[in-house]
Amino acid sequence: MSEPSPAPRRSWLRFGVPGVLALTGVAALALYGIGGGDKAEAACAASPATLRALKQAATGEVAAVVTPDRPRPLPALAFRDADGAEVGLDRFRGKVVLLNLWATWCAPCRKEMPALDELKGVRGGDRFDVVAVSMDLGSADKPKAFLKETGVERLAFYADPTNKAFRDLRAVGRGAGLPTTLLIDEAGCEIAYLPGPAEWASPDALKLIDAALAE
Repeated sequence: MSEPSPAPRRSWLRFGVPGVLALTGVAALALYGIGGGDKAEAACAASPATLRALKQAATGEVAAVVTPDRPRPLPALAFRDADGAEVGLDRFRGKVVLLNLWATWCAPCRKEMPALDELKGVRGGDRFDVVAVSMDLGSADKPKAFLKETGVERLAFYADPTNKAFRDLRAVGRGAGLPTTLLIDEAGCEIAYLPGPAEWASPDALKLIDAALAE
């Protein structure tokens, strides 16, 4: 797992350590939408049975996948499509989504990209999608060229050259490095998380996806 370029540091000394912790906690609650109680969680789609099924399916090639006890509302993530237009994660509402953050300089990311492409070919459709977002800074030319060179044909191109989506996830305890992958329910809530690579076209991975689609 590779670490992306860090965001510029902000001065925190004037808050003191207790103030920083308080601000961090408030920010995380605000991003997750859970500061006011269970209202945001109630909007999530995955049932307790689905989460239990995901826990049981996280074996073999996907044994490192972490499944929360309850679906976790996510920040309002956004990135760019191949034409440079902004795309919000909410565009994929109604589908289970495997969201993968990657970069061309991340060796494990490069290795798993063909498997992500294959996974979309095998399971992609009206109910499931694979959304791979490049974190390469600057021009989209390099990640586009990489996908073409490696024969990736099914994955739509998405990029976040500002790395804002990564930073937003890190602020709520996700995004320790690249690749970072989240399994997201039809309402846009996290139901599984993997900090690192996996064999996404393996039988184990397909069982995990099928568990998310079982309802």
